[in-house]
Amino acid sequence: MTELQSERKNGKWDRFWSPFIEGLAVFKDPLAHSTHIIAYWTRDQVKALCLYTNSEERRVTRNVVWHYYIVIQLAVSLASMCYGVLESIDNIAILGRDLVFIISVIFIFFRLIFFAQYANDVDAVIDALDDIHHCETKGPGRKEVQATKRFHFLLYMALIVAWFTFLVSFILIKISTPFWMESVTLPFHVAWPFHLHDPSKHPIAYCLIFVSQSTTLTYFLVWLGAVENMAVSIFFELTSSLRVLCIELRSLQEHCHGDESLLERELHRLTKFHQRIILLSDHCNNIFNRTFIMQMLVNFFLVSLSLFEVLVARKNPQVAAEYLIIMLMTLGHLSFWSKFGDMLSEESAEVAEAVYEAYDPTVGSINIHQHFRFFILRAQKPLIMRASPFPPFNLVNYMFILKQCYSILTVLSGTLE
Repeated sequence: MTELQSERKNGKWDRFWSPFIEGLAVFKDPLAHSTHIIAYWTRDQVKALCLYTNSEERRVTRNVVWHYYIVIQLAVSLASMCYGVLESIDNIAILGRDLVFIISVIFIFFRLIFFAQYANDVDAVIDALDDIHHCETKGPGRKEVQATKRFHFLLYMALIVAWFTFLVSFILIKISTPFWMESVTLPFHVAWPFHLHDPSKHPIAYCLIFVSQSTTLTYFLVWLGAVENMAVSIFFELTSSLRVLCIELRSLQEHCHGDESLLERELHRLTKFHQRIILLSDHCNNIFNRTFIMQMLVNFFLVSLSLFEVLVARKNPQVAAEYLIIMLMTLGHLSFWSKFGDMLSEESAEVAEAVYEAYDPTVGSINIHQHFRFFILRAQKPLIMRASPFPPFNLVNYMFILKQCYSILTVLSGTLE
């Protein structure tokens, strides 16, 4: 087992890099597995960025001061972007670009509000899943459970690395845009009173705005990447727990060796384990319900607008490439959630099959047989990642959203021509 990073390192940068260090250590040692779940490590990353608003963090004065400063900075950025819309009303390409980033900033604001309200609830879920992760599995399925946990950890760490790579690439493209596009003077189109954003009239103010946009962009995109990884990994841990449950169920009869009392105890334990996962899943859907709704709407608008921008700028490869990246990142974000929603539903459906395989009509009393039937009946209802009243996050609904975006694009294309 690798050494616990968060206990031996307390620095902000150490906490931010600790998931990658842990992942590398687990990858190098085939017998090692992570000391904590992914959501625990990604929460450490958000805390390292000093923008995790649970009750513990809000008791630290310097963190509260930083929270106010960064929110004001974001509010000023949003106001300057909205003011800049007045300048771009007559230019449909620039207007669409402005709307893309205004929607993105509003989404970040919504994420900040969400964590201000629900950070303690998210903590409770992460701590509960971390407790499940530390539960020791006994019996013949122990090695398979450890291998599954290790594989899931490394798989998600690879996704985190890929996601941050795309984020960093986008940040570099946006910050460098004014240097290779003559029509762009700042990473984001904004307007300030007295034309402070004009480099020819106010060079010092322009430099300050450029630095402010670059640092704000970098900070909030990295923060948003860590937050999204933490949120998705919570549902992935539920999926991983269901996989562990299936492994234990399939090895139940081998573990009990016909011992009726042991079978009854283990069946009762696994039933409670399943019930705990169901309750955590329902609790997560309640916590994330409003943010799921906002996320689905934002993704829909961003994909539609990005497609529109690519269409409008089809004769300008540089601009088209920029918004093609935005569209791909948005689709990647939506597919990221949709795929893990699918995995949760599929793995929860596997539980009923695993219970059926564990059932042996020749072993146990009538009460044990009834317990098995009840377990099978309850496991037949799959768990879903849902934003009520919207449909669940899965690849089927993901394709439906893409079709709607394509329909909108077809209408816009006809209008332009």
